[in-house]
Amino acid sequence: MARLYPFVIGGELVSPEHKVVVHSPFDGDPVGECGDATGLEVERAVEAAAAARAPMAALAGWQRSQALSELENAVRTHQDEFADLMAAEAGKPISAASVEVKRALVTLRTAAEEAKRIGGTVEPLDVAPGAEDRWAIARRFPIGIIAGITPFNFPLNLVLHKLAPAIASGNPIILKASPRAPLCALRLGEMALGLNLPAGAVNVLSGGAEPAVQLCEHDRIAMVSFTGSAAVGWNLKARAARKKVVLELGGNAANIVHSDADLALAAERLVAGAFSYAGQSCISVQRVLVHRAVYKDLRCRLLDRILQLRVGDPRDAATDVGPMINAEAATRAFTWMQEAVAAGAQAACGMKRDGGFVWPTILENVPEQTSIWKEEAFAPVLLLRPYDSFDEALREANASRYGLQAGVFTRDLNLAWRAFEHLEVGAVALNEVSSWRMDPMPYGGVKDSGSGREGLRSSIEEMTELRVLLLHAR
Repeated sequence: MARLYPFVIGGELVSPEHKVVVHSPFDGDPVGECGDATGLEVERAVEAAAAARAPMAALAGWQRSQALSELENAVRTHQDEFADLMAAEAGKPISAASVEVKRALVTLRTAAEEAKRIGGTVEPLDVAPGAEDRWAIARRFPIGIIAGITPFNFPLNLVLHKLAPAIASGNPIILKASPRAPLCALRLGEMALGLNLPAGAVNVLSGGAEPAVQLCEHDRIAMVSFTGSAAVGWNLKARAARKKVVLELGGNAANIVHSDADLALAAERLVAGAFSYAGQSCISVQRVLVHRAVYKDLRCRLLDRILQLRVGDPRDAATDVGPMINAEAATRAFTWMQEAVAAGAQAACGMKRDGGFVWPTILENVPEQTSIWKEEAFAPVLLLRPYDSFDEALREANASRYGLQAGVFTRDLNLAWRAFEHLEVGAVALNEVSSWRMDPMPYGGVKDSGSGREGLRSSIEEMTELRVLLLHAR
């Protein structure tokens, strides 16, 4: 019988009223049982978080830092458990799952350091007559109850990108994990019960749209931090009305490979960035714009690497590409691929599907009006297109409603700087792919890719408010 992963509410493990079974995307076997949070359970979590608000805000920086360090130690002790659970519930290849757990440790360690250096400013105000001997001291204060809503694709580390900065900044949090892969979050919540934090500081629920909407509309929630699709994110922001909302949404990442690029490096990184975790990342390599002079060479290098990828059981350490999160996701992605081919695109490799598996695919000459070119594929597919001038590549890259991250491969610093100045994205990776991210960096997008920034220090700034003390020295 599958193990029950209870809710964490008010410092207690709570057996959910409505239970659901989480199944493996690989073989359909039951992985664990959890809950679909009811309105009463959401309200109970809000009440618990409200009771924890004042004692959380009163904790000293070293106390918040110590709690995060203790959670880091707990996760480190259970690294293999988290990696195995991630492979089982999310279908993430065990090698990638192990990397995510290590990233989670960095996230916690960085947050623990940031908790001790939340500062402010001291500014003279004598910029006009009558303001002599006057000063302003600005300091950050916790914003209040955070609602963190997370997706399935990074079921541990993205949860910690909500949880860790909330603790670091002295805020209670209610996490609502994705119903597709909620077990890592619920297990993390169990571990948080052992921390020296007020009861109600950390509350973890799972469920679908209804608890997410309830949290966004609740008048006691001060801030919503959401990671997921653009359609859902903007809808929730509209419902959140006067709350602060940070959205980390979808992408349609462009990667530019110029004629002077290191093609061996580019091919290696593009294949990793496009097909890791079956392309199910918002910054996954999707559109690859290649200078015509090196197009054939790079194409051959990509195909050589793709043909070496192993598709299979995510629990096998030799597997490179596992299943998509469910058969519906695979059907949607493969349908888009077929539509592109019907519209004139050519498949250089792949174009194979079996249940939840979609084989790594390169599509060339994809028409711009097709869904797979315009939208977020979230699948193991790379779209290859030549260009003749760097400015043309920049225009192509920007011709998207998304703007999360981009990659540029060139040895020319002038071109790199031009890309940095003109690409409409949250970050440009030089001689690296769009999917590269270090957890402390400011992270987020423009246009339909979201608003606000994550990354530990940036998240702490989002989760706090400046208060100013005006001083008159007399």
